[in-house]
Amino acid sequence: MSALIVDEARRWIGTPYRHQAAVRGAGCDCLGLLRGVWCEVYGAEPEVPPAYTPDWDEVTQADVLMAAARRHLEPQEMSEIASGDVLLFRMRQGAVAKHLGIASGAASFIHAYSGHGVIENALSDPWRRRIVGVYSFPTLD
Repeated sequence: MSALIVDEARRWIGTPYRHQAAVRGAGCDCLGLLRGVWCEVYGAEPEVPPAYTPDWDEVTQADVLMAAARRHLEPQEMSEIASGDVLLFRMRQGAVAKHLGIASGAASFIHAYSGHGVIENALSDPWRRRIVGVYSFPTLD
């Protein structure tokens, strides 16, 4: 299953960054990447996300992204990141989780990043320090 997830995420590399979009080759944001991979693997999204702003509810402190991950993904130990896991990031201390990526190995991940599009990055210490959740995709029935 993890190879299927990573292979699909890599198909999105080079897709430009577009806020709230989820179309491989045309544009996506980090959530759009996850939504696109989910749709390719499972056939349909588990829920349609509401419209969201780039600040991801920092004003209200509602951790919407984390709550959605808990509804649809399987929690994993943060110390045991595996290929295909979804990584949630808190970009500032005390802020809500508002970025995510898909682990493509023990030391790399794929994500849609503003100004860069979908890229594969090293999971360097600055990125690792921001991880606040690790989740796996549910198994296929």
